[in-house]
Amino acid sequence: MRVLVTGASGFVGGYLAEELTRRGYSVVAMVRKDSDTALLRMLGAELRVGDLTDPASLDSVTKGVDAVVHLAAYYSFSGSKEMYELVNVQGTRSLMEAMLKNGVRRLIYCSSTEATGPTPEPPASEDSPPDSSYEYGRSKLRAENLVREYQKKGVQFTIIRPSGIYGPRNLDDVAFWFITSFANTWLSKIIIGDGKRSVQFVHIEDVVQGFILALERPEASVGRVYFITDSRAYSYDEVYAILASILGKEPPKWHVPVLLAKIIAAPVQGFNWLRRKPSFIWRIDSMDVFRVDRSYSIQRAQKELGYEPKHSLTDGLKETVDWYRANGYVK
Repeated sequence: MRVLVTGASGFVGGYLAEELTRRGYSVVAMVRKDSDTALLRMLGAELRVGDLTDPASLDSVTKGVDAVVHLAAYYSFSGSKEMYELVNVQGTRSLMEAMLKNGVRRLIYCSSTEATGPTPEPPASEDSPPDSSYEYGRSKLRAENLVREYQKKGVQFTIIRPSGIYGPRNLDDVAFWFITSFANTWLSKIIIGDGKRSVQFVHIEDVVQGFILALERPEASVGRVYFITDSRAYSYDEVYAILASILGKEPPKWHVPVLLAKIIAAPVQGFNWLRRKPSFIWRIDSMDVFRVDRSYSIQRAQKELGYEPKHSLTDGLKETVDWYRANGYVK
């Protein structure tokens, strides 16, 4: 089977391309002209240049493939609404139009738990009412609805919603900022909020497992939506305690009210904006994540796909921290 992976040069795309190759699939990788393709070339993937904002480029990209795993996206928590719409929604439309033109029917779409957003009554199911806190998540939800519409035109879709993804090679992402800020700054001394709110991460190899299961079990997965994440959520107190143990630090003891944390974050956000190096952690609105729960059930994925997370949070974080240390991201 020839599988097109959009966003193949990214963090998730690289791991997925590796696993597909290992399983004997032929990988067709959609990349942009300036993408780092070293890993994909080493894997022997077929490289095709395409861009979601250039519909004409997607025609040749989708020719002669049997299925598409659509990972490419405008991924930011501080971007423009216009770009979210252009790339994540209209780009997905253009991709599906190109698929149908070339007779490709199978689509596995990478959404996000941010399409659901915070969970007032955790854990949420895939059918829980959405209430995303960020335009990124709202654009993912709009793209999901668009994908569902294209079922009438013959697109056999599965929607995967991973939670916060972590693992070796993950850079400039929420989990990366969370771990490195805790490891390298005074943030390891404090807990923002009451520490009881929940957050749910997932190891990159478990995310890949979810995509592979959806691809290989179409009889169960077509037309379905799945949360792919860890077996449970953890309180911030628990996550900080795990990280402190891995890093040889004392667990943080001081709780900082969210309002005070916003006051502290404001000048840092301004400085980062001036130097064009934004960080999700150092944003005023990011402090609100410590007021809500993000907890998602994997029961549907377990029952219908046979999905089971293979990485405990403790072991997965240790592996990730070790990689960050070896590559100079953690002191």
